[in-house]
Amino acid sequence: MIKLLRYLKPYGVLLVAIFALAVGQSVANLYLPDLMANIVNKGISTFDTNYIWKTGGLMLLVTVGGVLCSIVGIYLSSQVATGMSKKVRSVIFNKVQYFSLHEFDTVSTASLITRTTNDTAQIQQVMVMMLNMLITAPITLIVGIILALKQDVGLSWILIAIMPVLITVIVVLLIKAVPLFTAMQVKLDKLNLILDENLIGVRVVRAFNRIKHEEKRFDIANRDVTDIAIKVNQLIATMMPVMMFMINISSISIIWFGSLRVSSGNLQIGAMFAFLQYAMQILFSLLMVAMMFIMIPRAEASATRINMVLEMEPEIKDKSKVKEAKEKRGYIELKDVTFSYAGAESPALSHISFTTSPGKVTAIIGGTGSGKSTLVNLIPRFYDVASGEVLVDGVNVQDMSQEHLRSKIGFVPQKAVLFAGSIDDNLRYGKESAMEAEIKHAADVAQASEFISKMPDGFNSPIAQGGTNVSGGQMQRLSIARALIRKPEIYIFDDTFSALDFKTDAKLRAALKGETRDATVVIVAQRVSTVIDADQIIVLEDGRAVGIGTHKKLMETCDVYKGIVSSQLSAAEIEEET
Repeated sequence: MIKLLRYLKPYGVLLVAIFALAVGQSVANLYLPDLMANIVNKGISTFDTNYIWKTGGLMLLVTVGGVLCSIVGIYLSSQVATGMSKKVRSVIFNKVQYFSLHEFDTVSTASLITRTTNDTAQIQQVMVMMLNMLITAPITLIVGIILALKQDVGLSWILIAIMPVLITVIVVLLIKAVPLFTAMQVKLDKLNLILDENLIGVRVVRAFNRIKHEEKRFDIANRDVTDIAIKVNQLIATMMPVMMFMINISSISIIWFGSLRVSSGNLQIGAMFAFLQYAMQILFSLLMVAMMFIMIPRAEASATRINMVLEMEPEIKDKSKVKEAKEKRGYIELKDVTFSYAGAESPALSHISFTTSPGKVTAIIGGTGSGKSTLVNLIPRFYDVASGEVLVDGVNVQDMSQEHLRSKIGFVPQKAVLFAGSIDDNLRYGKESAMEAEIKHAADVAQASEFISKMPDGFNSPIAQGGTNVSGGQMQRLSIARALIRKPEIYIFDDTFSALDFKTDAKLRAALKGETRDATVVIVAQRVSTVIDADQIIVLEDGRAVGIGTHKKLMETCDVYKGIVSSQLSAAEIEEET
């Protein structure tokens, strides 16, 4: 948790103010018993009304001052703690933006959400408590002991006897609570994961009539979190009555033995009541410290999880000196590329080599799991190759900045992703400064204008989170339009035509020819009809390129390609296309 304190830097002045207010509050609390003792010993014993009013008025002023210090201190503490949590959330979010896909595989999305929200909230709560108690409690504890001894040393044995008991209770509870706090955050991760899966996959759950099953899964995870929370709260709840019992025992002991000392003339009654007040302040300070130490382990568990994210070094990062590819435009070359996923037994891609240039369409086809999507993910450097080189415009992608590399590429992923907002907002995601005419033209080329015009507000029509209020084909066409707006050097379509009917697919590919005439196009597809006119077709099988060439050439030389074609086209269609 100490590592996260660096995000308190902008609040130095406020921290000094909180410290001053805490000292003021402590002084006020510690000064009151002494004033009370003076009234009892001097004012009441001599019936000096003026002295009682004067000292009582001073007590009232001290009380008001302490209350004001407390209110302002809590307000400033809240400002500092919430500002720190805001900063931490922002840092986590910014850090995650630079994670490669491998880092997202390491730390799940649900866990990242928990760490950004719940874990940060736990640290915020403890920070407010610490800023209010970390200064006040020790001052009250130490100075209270000194002032109590000043009133009467003879009663100090009561404090000496009771404090070890209280400390033992705190330590025992602390030892039991720490593992539970860590386990609770892990259980929250699982709960968020199940909730996230069900919200995203609600259609699948309903389609397979698995609602009861998912409810049971959620109930089990929810019960796990609840059980741990109950155990933690039981421990904390146990501490309060035990501490109050010990405090009350201390009060009775001080009054009992103090009365004996008063009756024997060894102690004034005002000093006894002052000692009692100091003892209560000392013990309540211990109680505050105990509460703080109980909460700190949970915050520490949360801080450890946050620091794990912040300390993760992205696998893919820019070199200290990067190159810019300006001499060429739209050239892609893979040289003997091999790539393996972390923990995989065999490479996902092995010894892949090919080149493509502007004006050409390169299609990648193969069976499920052959490595098609993996191959195109290497071009924008979503993953780094194990061996070989990926060159864009003659420069190794690892030598370029990620921003410069990806500014050259219009990428349409296999799973279309839309963001909550309007259609216009989603299309402008490709180019924020796009003119209205550019947006309409991109929609026309992507064959999206027809269904957009039928929506109530046209381009201003809302898109739900995840695009759940549009069909799969409409999502794909909007994703394609978003890439077209960028007018990049390289277009990558990762199986983005799969949800389109054959008529729309044909119209879209015909429109794309004119739009991408001067760009390099890479298409991943399952349909032979989508790739048949490509200038170059790469056939993948088990991560290897078993054939590269045109449709006609591959029909003569590649058995795998012939098998794919024969499974989709009739003999007459094959003969016609050949």
